[in-house]
Amino acid sequence: MFHVIPAHQGRPADDPIFALNREATDRLARGEAVINATVGSLLHDDGRLAVLPTSSRILREVAADDWAAYAPIAGSPDFLKAVVDDLFVSEPDMRAAAVAAATPGGTGALRHAIANYLEPSQALLTTSFYWGPYQTLCDEADRRIATFDMFRGSGVEAALDTEALDRALTARVMDQQRVLLFLNDPCHNPTGYSMRPEEWRAVVERLCAHASEAPITLLVDMAYFAYAASDGRSFLKELRPLLGKVGLLFAWSASKTYTHYGLRVGALVACVPDAKERAATEAALSYSCRGTWSNCSRGGMKAVTRFLVEPELRAALDAERDDLKRLLGARVAAFNEHAPKHRLEYPRYEGGFFVTVFADDALERARRMRERGVFVVPQAPSATRRGSLRVALCSVAERDVPRLCEVLAS
Repeated sequence: MFHVIPAHQGRPADDPIFALNREATDRLARGEAVINATVGSLLHDDGRLAVLPTSSRILREVAADDWAAYAPIAGSPDFLKAVVDDLFVSEPDMRAAAVAAATPGGTGALRHAIANYLEPSQALLTTSFYWGPYQTLCDEADRRIATFDMFRGSGVEAALDTEALDRALTARVMDQQRVLLFLNDPCHNPTGYSMRPEEWRAVVERLCAHASEAPITLLVDMAYFAYAASDGRSFLKELRPLLGKVGLLFAWSASKTYTHYGLRVGALVACVPDAKERAATEAALSYSCRGTWSNCSRGGMKAVTRFLVEPELRAALDAERDDLKRLLGARVAAFNEHAPKHRLEYPRYEGGFFVTVFADDALERARRMRERGVFVVPQAPSATRRGSLRVALCSVAERDVPRLCEVLAS
Protein backbone atom coordinates (compact mmCIF):
# COMPACT_ATOMS: atom_id res chain seq x y z
CA MET A 1 0.00 0.00 0.00
CA PHE A 2 1.36 3.43 -1.03
CA HIS A 3 0.33 6.45 1.01
CA VAL A 4 1.79 8.94 -1.46
CA ILE A 5 -0.93 9.88 -3.95
CA PRO A 6 -0.79 7.95 -7.25
CA ALA A 7 0.09 11.01 -9.33
CA HIS A 8 3.25 11.51 -7.26
CA GLN A 9 4.39 7.90 -7.17
CA GLY A 10 7.28 6.98 -9.41
CA ARG A 11 8.77 10.44 -9.54
CA PRO A 12 12.58 10.56 -9.91
CA ALA A 13 14.46 10.82 -6.65
CA ASP A 14 17.14 13.13 -8.02
CA ASP A 15 17.33 15.93 -10.55
CA PRO A 16 19.11 14.48 -13.61
CA ILE A 17 21.54 17.42 -13.85
CA PHE A 18 22.61 17.03 -10.23
CA ALA A 19 22.94 13.27 -10.73
CA LEU A 20 25.31 13.80 -13.69
CA ASN A 21 27.25 16.38 -11.70
CA ARG A 22 27.65 13.94 -8.81
CA GLU A 23 29.01 11.24 -11.14
CA ALA A 24 31.45 13.70 -12.72
CA THR A 25 32.60 14.94 -9.30
CA ASP A 26 33.15 11.38 -8.04
CA ARG A 27 35.24 10.46 -11.08
CA LEU A 28 37.29 13.64 -10.77
CA ALA A 29 37.97 12.79 -7.11
CA ARG A 30 39.30 9.41 -8.25
CA GLY A 31 41.90 11.21 -10.36
CA GLU A 32 40.26 10.89 -13.78
CA ALA A 33 40.63 13.62 -16.40
CA VAL A 34 37.08 14.94 -16.33
CA ILE A 35 35.41 17.94 -17.95
CA ASN A 36 32.22 18.66 -16.05
CA ALA A 37 29.95 20.86 -18.17
CA THR A 38 26.74 20.08 -16.29
CA VAL A 39 26.38 22.39 -13.30
CA GLY A 40 25.10 25.93 -13.74
CA SER A 41 27.54 27.69 -11.41
CA LEU A 42 30.35 29.93 -12.56
CA LEU A 43 33.72 28.41 -11.62
CA HIS A 44 37.27 29.70 -11.85
CA ASP A 45 39.62 27.81 -14.15
CA ASP A 46 41.00 25.94 -11.13
CA GLY A 47 37.51 24.64 -10.26
CA ARG A 48 36.78 26.97 -7.35
CA LEU A 49 33.36 28.56 -7.15
CA ALA A 50 33.57 32.15 -8.42
CA VAL A 51 32.24 34.41 -5.67
CA LEU A 52 32.15 38.21 -5.60
CA PRO A 53 34.31 39.23 -2.61
CA THR A 54 32.21 42.29 -1.80
CA SER A 55 28.98 40.30 -1.62
CA SER A 56 30.60 37.82 0.77
CA ARG A 57 31.87 40.65 2.97
CA ILE A 58 28.52 42.40 3.19
CA LEU A 59 26.73 39.17 4.04
CA ARG A 60 29.05 38.74 7.01
CA GLU A 61 28.18 42.27 8.17
CA VAL A 62 24.44 41.54 8.45
CA ALA A 63 23.44 41.66 12.11
CA ALA A 64 22.46 38.46 13.92
CA ASP A 65 18.97 39.80 14.60
CA ASP A 66 18.40 40.30 10.87
CA TRP A 67 19.34 36.69 10.18
CA ALA A 68 17.24 35.36 13.03
CA ALA A 69 14.03 37.40 12.79
CA TYR A 70 11.06 36.72 10.53
CA ALA A 71 10.72 38.89 7.45
CA PRO A 72 7.38 40.31 6.33
CA ILE A 73 5.38 37.73 4.38
CA ALA A 74 5.71 39.43 0.99
CA GLY A 75 9.28 40.52 1.65
CA SER A 76 11.03 43.46 3.27
CA PRO A 77 9.61 46.70 1.80
CA ASP A 78 13.03 48.27 1.28
CA PHE A 79 14.20 45.15 -0.58
CA LEU A 80 11.14 45.11 -2.83
CA LYS A 81 11.54 48.81 -3.63
CA ALA A 82 15.24 48.37 -4.35
CA VAL A 83 14.55 45.52 -6.79
CA VAL A 84 11.84 47.48 -8.61
CA ASP A 85 13.99 50.63 -8.80
CA ASP A 86 16.98 48.66 -10.08
CA LEU A 87 15.00 46.72 -12.65
CA PHE A 88 13.16 49.72 -14.08
CA VAL A 89 15.85 52.36 -13.71
CA SER A 90 15.16 53.60 -17.27
CA GLU A 91 11.43 52.70 -17.39
CA PRO A 92 9.49 55.05 -15.09
CA ASP A 93 6.05 53.94 -16.32
CA MET A 94 6.82 50.31 -15.49
CA ARG A 95 8.27 51.31 -12.14
CA ALA A 96 5.13 53.28 -11.25
CA ALA A 97 2.94 50.26 -12.07
CA ALA A 98 5.08 47.66 -10.30
CA VAL A 99 4.38 45.47 -7.29
CA ALA A 100 6.67 42.68 -6.08
CA ALA A 101 6.92 39.74 -3.74
CA ALA A 102 10.10 38.20 -2.37
CA THR A 103 10.74 34.61 -3.39
CA PRO A 104 13.38 31.94 -2.66
CA GLY A 105 15.44 32.62 -5.79
CA GLY A 106 14.08 33.00 -9.28
CA THR A 107 12.53 29.54 -9.03
CA GLY A 108 10.09 30.82 -6.42
CA ALA A 109 9.10 33.65 -8.75
CA LEU A 110 8.35 31.14 -11.51
CA ARG A 111 6.28 29.06 -9.07
CA HIS A 112 4.16 32.06 -8.09
CA ALA A 113 3.53 32.95 -11.73
CA ILE A 114 2.35 29.43 -12.61
CA ALA A 115 0.10 29.22 -9.55
CA ASN A 116 -1.50 32.65 -9.97
CA TYR A 117 -1.77 33.08 -13.72
CA LEU A 118 -2.94 29.62 -14.80
CA GLU A 119 -5.86 27.49 -13.66
CA PRO A 120 -5.20 23.86 -12.66
CA SER A 121 -4.69 21.61 -15.71
CA GLN A 122 -3.91 24.57 -17.98
CA ALA A 123 -0.59 24.74 -19.83
CA LEU A 124 2.31 27.13 -19.51
CA LEU A 125 3.67 28.18 -22.91
CA THR A 126 7.41 28.46 -23.50
CA THR A 127 10.11 27.83 -26.08
CA SER A 128 10.92 24.29 -27.22
CA PHE A 129 14.32 24.54 -25.54
CA TYR A 130 13.69 25.40 -21.89
CA TRP A 131 15.09 25.00 -18.39
CA GLY A 132 13.97 21.54 -17.23
CA PRO A 133 12.51 22.65 -13.87
CA TYR A 134 9.79 24.56 -15.76
CA GLN A 135 8.27 21.10 -16.26
CA THR A 136 8.81 20.18 -12.61
CA LEU A 137 7.15 23.38 -11.43
CA CYS A 138 4.17 22.69 -13.65
CA ASP A 139 3.90 19.10 -12.42
CA GLU A 140 3.94 20.23 -8.79
CA ALA A 141 1.23 22.80 -9.44
CA ASP A 142 -0.99 20.42 -11.44
CA ARG A 143 -0.36 22.43 -14.58
CA ARG A 144 1.06 21.31 -17.91
CA ILE A 145 3.64 22.69 -20.34
CA ALA A 146 3.26 23.47 -24.03
CA THR A 147 6.06 24.60 -26.34
CA PHE A 148 6.60 26.23 -29.71
CA ASP A 149 9.55 25.67 -32.02
CA MET A 150 12.11 28.16 -30.73
CA PHE A 151 14.19 28.64 -33.87
CA ARG A 152 13.67 29.13 -37.56
CA GLY A 153 16.80 28.58 -39.61
CA SER A 154 19.83 26.71 -38.40
CA GLY A 155 23.09 27.26 -36.58
CA VAL A 156 24.27 30.78 -35.84
CA GLU A 157 21.86 32.11 -38.49
CA ALA A 158 18.85 30.86 -36.50
CA ALA A 159 16.37 33.36 -35.07
CA LEU A 160 13.37 33.20 -32.79
CA ASP A 161 10.44 31.68 -34.68
CA THR A 162 7.75 34.28 -34.01
CA GLU A 163 5.38 32.65 -36.50
CA ALA A 164 5.50 29.47 -34.41
CA LEU A 165 4.88 31.63 -31.34
CA ASP A 166 1.84 33.17 -33.02
CA ARG A 167 0.38 29.74 -33.82
CA ALA A 168 1.00 28.62 -30.23
CA LEU A 169 -0.71 31.72 -28.83
CA THR A 170 -3.75 31.00 -30.99
CA ALA A 171 -3.84 27.40 -29.77
CA ARG A 172 -3.56 28.38 -26.09
CA VAL A 173 -6.31 31.01 -26.42
CA MET A 174 -8.62 28.52 -28.12
CA ASP A 175 -7.83 25.71 -25.67
CA GLN A 176 -7.87 27.51 -22.34
CA GLN A 177 -8.84 31.17 -22.88
CA ARG A 178 -5.71 32.26 -21.03
CA VAL A 179 -2.00 32.42 -21.80
CA LEU A 180 1.08 32.52 -19.59
CA LEU A 181 4.24 32.75 -21.71
CA PHE A 182 7.73 32.25 -20.23
CA LEU A 183 10.64 33.74 -22.18
CA ASN A 184 14.14 33.35 -20.72
CA ASP A 185 16.25 36.26 -21.96
CA PRO A 186 18.97 37.42 -22.22
CA CYS A 187 21.46 34.52 -22.08
CA HIS A 188 18.76 31.89 -22.47
CA ASN A 189 19.10 28.70 -20.45
CA PRO A 190 19.90 26.24 -22.03
CA THR A 191 20.86 27.63 -25.47
CA GLY A 192 22.78 30.80 -24.56
CA TYR A 193 20.73 32.70 -27.13
CA SER A 194 19.98 36.39 -26.58
CA MET A 195 17.18 37.99 -28.56
CA ARG A 196 17.88 41.08 -30.62
CA PRO A 197 15.66 44.19 -30.47
CA GLU A 198 13.86 43.31 -33.69
CA GLU A 199 12.99 39.88 -32.27
CA TRP A 200 11.55 41.44 -29.13
CA ARG A 201 9.54 43.86 -31.28
CA ALA A 202 8.15 40.92 -33.25
CA VAL A 203 7.18 39.15 -30.00
CA VAL A 204 5.44 42.30 -28.76
CA GLU A 205 3.56 42.60 -32.05
CA ARG A 206 2.29 39.01 -31.74
CA LEU A 207 1.24 39.48 -28.13
CA CYS A 208 -0.60 42.72 -28.89
CA ALA A 209 -2.43 41.01 -31.75
CA HIS A 210 -3.92 38.48 -29.31
CA ALA A 211 -4.36 40.78 -26.29
CA SER A 212 -8.06 41.39 -26.88
CA GLU A 213 -8.85 37.66 -27.17
CA ALA A 214 -7.98 36.51 -23.63
CA PRO A 215 -5.85 37.43 -20.61
CA ILE A 216 -2.28 37.07 -21.84
CA THR A 217 0.70 37.35 -19.49
CA LEU A 218 4.38 37.46 -20.41
CA LEU A 219 6.97 36.46 -17.82
CA VAL A 220 10.59 37.30 -18.58
CA ASP A 221 12.95 34.99 -16.70
CA MET A 222 15.94 37.30 -16.10
CA ALA A 223 18.16 34.94 -14.13
CA TYR A 224 21.23 35.66 -16.28
CA PHE A 225 20.66 39.25 -17.36
CA ALA A 226 23.74 40.53 -15.51
CA TYR A 227 25.97 38.39 -17.78
CA ALA A 228 24.61 39.66 -21.09
CA ALA A 229 27.19 40.84 -23.62
CA SER A 230 25.54 44.28 -23.61
CA ASP A 231 23.02 45.99 -21.32
CA GLY A 232 20.85 43.21 -19.90
CA ARG A 233 17.91 45.59 -19.37
CA SER A 234 17.90 47.05 -22.88
CA PHE A 235 15.00 44.84 -24.02
CA LEU A 236 12.65 46.52 -21.53
CA LYS A 237 12.04 49.50 -23.79
CA GLU A 238 10.68 47.12 -26.42
CA LEU A 239 7.97 46.02 -23.95
CA ARG A 240 6.47 49.49 -23.48
CA PRO A 241 3.55 48.83 -25.89
CA LEU A 242 2.45 45.88 -23.71
CA LEU A 243 1.90 47.90 -20.55
CA GLY A 244 -1.79 47.82 -19.72
CA LYS A 245 -2.60 45.41 -22.56
CA VAL A 246 -0.63 42.27 -21.64
CA GLY A 247 0.32 41.19 -18.15
CA LEU A 248 4.02 41.79 -17.50
CA LEU A 249 5.96 39.68 -15.00
CA PHE A 250 9.68 39.52 -14.29
CA ALA A 251 11.48 36.75 -12.41
CA TRP A 252 14.41 38.47 -10.70
CA SER A 253 17.17 36.55 -8.94
CA ALA A 254 20.21 37.47 -6.87
CA SER A 255 21.72 33.99 -7.29
CA LYS A 256 23.84 34.53 -10.38
CA THR A 257 24.01 38.32 -10.23
CA TYR A 258 25.71 38.22 -6.83
CA THR A 259 27.19 34.68 -7.03
CA HIS A 260 25.34 33.43 -3.96
CA TYR A 261 23.21 30.59 -5.28
CA GLY A 262 22.46 29.19 -1.84
CA LEU A 263 21.25 32.50 -0.42
CA ARG A 264 17.92 31.98 -2.26
CA VAL A 265 16.91 35.62 -2.66
CA GLY A 266 14.67 36.52 -5.57
CA ALA A 267 11.47 38.34 -6.46
CA LEU A 268 8.48 38.22 -8.76
CA VAL A 269 7.75 41.69 -10.13
CA ALA A 270 4.41 42.48 -11.79
CA CYS A 271 3.60 45.63 -13.77
CA VAL A 272 -0.09 46.44 -13.33
CA PRO A 273 -1.20 49.99 -14.32
CA ASP A 274 -4.76 49.67 -12.93
CA ALA A 275 -4.76 50.46 -9.22
CA LYS A 276 -7.53 48.02 -8.29
CA GLU A 277 -5.94 45.14 -10.19
CA ARG A 278 -2.54 46.07 -8.77
CA ALA A 279 -3.85 45.77 -5.21
CA ALA A 280 -5.44 42.41 -6.00
CA THR A 281 -2.19 41.19 -7.57
CA GLU A 282 -0.17 42.26 -4.54
CA ALA A 283 -2.59 40.44 -2.24
CA ALA A 284 -2.55 37.28 -4.36
CA LEU A 285 1.25 37.12 -4.37
CA SER A 286 1.45 37.72 -0.62
CA TYR A 287 -1.13 35.00 0.00
CA SER A 288 0.92 32.59 -2.14
CA CYS A 289 4.00 33.39 -0.07
CA ARG A 290 2.17 32.50 3.11
CA GLY A 291 0.81 29.30 1.56
CA THR A 292 4.20 27.98 0.44
CA TRP A 293 7.39 29.14 2.15
CA SER A 294 5.71 31.69 4.48
CA ASN A 295 8.57 34.17 4.20
CA CYS A 296 12.10 34.49 2.83
CA SER A 297 15.48 35.16 4.42
CA ARG A 298 15.41 38.53 6.18
CA GLY A 299 19.21 38.62 6.39
CA GLY A 300 19.58 37.78 2.71
CA MET A 301 17.19 40.55 1.72
CA LYS A 302 19.03 42.97 4.01
CA ALA A 303 22.33 42.31 2.27
CA VAL A 304 20.91 42.39 -1.25
CA THR A 305 19.19 45.69 -0.50
CA ARG A 306 22.57 47.16 0.35
CA PHE A 307 24.00 45.73 -2.90
CA LEU A 308 21.31 47.59 -4.81
CA VAL A 309 21.10 50.95 -3.06
CA GLU A 310 24.59 51.85 -1.84
CA PRO A 311 26.56 53.44 -4.71
CA GLU A 312 30.02 52.40 -3.50
CA LEU A 313 28.92 48.78 -3.07
CA ARG A 314 27.23 48.75 -6.47
CA ALA A 315 30.40 50.04 -8.11
CA ALA A 316 32.58 47.44 -6.37
CA LEU A 317 30.21 44.59 -7.23
CA ASP A 318 29.91 45.71 -10.85
CA ALA A 319 33.71 45.81 -11.18
CA GLU A 320 34.08 42.34 -9.64
CA ARG A 321 31.32 40.95 -11.85
CA ASP A 322 33.01 42.48 -14.91
CA ASP A 323 36.08 40.39 -14.06
CA LEU A 324 33.89 37.26 -14.04
CA LYS A 325 32.25 38.30 -17.30
CA ARG A 326 35.70 38.52 -18.86
CA LEU A 327 36.48 35.04 -17.53
CA LEU A 328 33.28 33.72 -19.04
CA GLY A 329 33.73 35.76 -22.21
CA ALA A 330 37.10 34.14 -22.87
CA ARG A 331 35.41 30.71 -22.76
CA VAL A 332 32.64 31.90 -25.07
CA ALA A 333 35.25 33.20 -27.53
CA ALA A 334 37.18 29.92 -27.34
CA PHE A 335 34.01 27.93 -27.97
CA ASN A 336 33.08 30.10 -30.95
CA GLU A 337 36.60 29.59 -32.29
CA HIS A 338 36.82 25.81 -31.90
CA ALA A 339 33.23 24.60 -32.32
CA PRO A 340 33.02 25.50 -36.05
CA LYS A 341 36.23 23.54 -36.69
CA HIS A 342 34.34 20.43 -35.60
CA ARG A 343 31.18 21.40 -37.49
CA LEU A 344 29.14 21.68 -34.33
CA GLU A 345 25.73 23.23 -34.88
CA TYR A 346 24.52 25.67 -32.24
CA PRO A 347 22.60 28.97 -32.11
CA ARG A 348 24.20 32.39 -31.89
CA TYR A 349 26.14 32.50 -28.61
CA GLU A 350 27.47 35.82 -27.33
CA GLY A 351 27.46 35.28 -23.57
CA GLY A 352 25.85 33.45 -20.70
CA PHE A 353 26.38 30.32 -18.65
CA PHE A 354 25.21 27.79 -21.25
CA VAL A 355 25.27 26.90 -24.92
CA THR A 356 23.32 24.13 -26.66
CA VAL A 357 24.74 21.92 -29.39
CA PHE A 358 22.13 20.30 -31.63
CA ALA A 359 22.49 16.53 -31.91
CA ASP A 360 19.86 14.12 -33.19
CA ASP A 361 21.58 11.32 -31.27
CA ALA A 362 21.87 13.37 -28.07
CA LEU A 363 21.27 10.62 -25.52
CA GLU A 364 23.70 8.19 -27.13
CA ARG A 365 26.29 10.87 -27.77
CA ALA A 366 26.16 12.04 -24.15
CA ARG A 367 26.70 8.42 -23.06
CA ARG A 368 29.77 8.11 -25.29
CA MET A 369 31.07 11.42 -24.01
CA ARG A 370 30.80 10.24 -20.40
CA GLU A 371 32.94 7.25 -21.29
CA ARG A 372 35.61 9.76 -22.35
CA GLY A 373 35.21 11.80 -19.17
CA VAL A 374 33.20 14.70 -20.62
CA PHE A 375 29.82 15.41 -19.01
CA VAL A 376 27.02 17.43 -20.63
CA VAL A 377 23.24 17.34 -20.22
CA PRO A 378 21.36 15.63 -23.06
CA GLN A 379 17.86 16.55 -24.16
CA ALA A 380 15.82 14.10 -26.20
CA PRO A 381 13.99 15.40 -29.28
CA SER A 382 10.32 16.32 -29.07
CA ALA A 383 7.62 17.42 -31.49
CA THR A 384 8.96 20.98 -31.39
CA ARG A 385 12.62 20.43 -30.54
CA ARG A 386 15.67 18.72 -31.96
CA GLY A 387 17.83 16.53 -29.77
CA SER A 388 20.55 18.54 -28.09
CA LEU A 389 23.39 18.71 -25.59
CA ARG A 390 23.40 21.47 -22.99
CA VAL A 391 26.94 22.60 -22.25
CA ALA A 392 27.54 24.57 -19.04
CA LEU A 393 30.52 26.55 -20.24
CA CYS A 394 30.37 28.47 -16.96
CA SER A 395 32.06 25.52 -15.25
CA VAL A 396 34.63 24.66 -17.97
CA ALA A 397 38.16 26.07 -17.87
CA GLU A 398 39.19 27.91 -21.03
CA ARG A 399 42.08 25.49 -21.56
CA ASP A 400 39.57 22.60 -21.73
CA VAL A 401 37.35 24.11 -24.41
CA PRO A 402 39.28 22.62 -27.38
CA ARG A 403 38.97 19.09 -25.93
CA LEU A 404 35.34 19.73 -25.06
CA CYS A 405 34.55 20.65 -28.68
CA GLU A 406 36.46 17.65 -29.99
CA VAL A 407 34.53 15.22 -27.79
CA LEU A 408 31.21 16.96 -28.52
CA ALA A 409 31.76 16.16 -32.18
CA SER A 410 32.61 12.49 -31.61
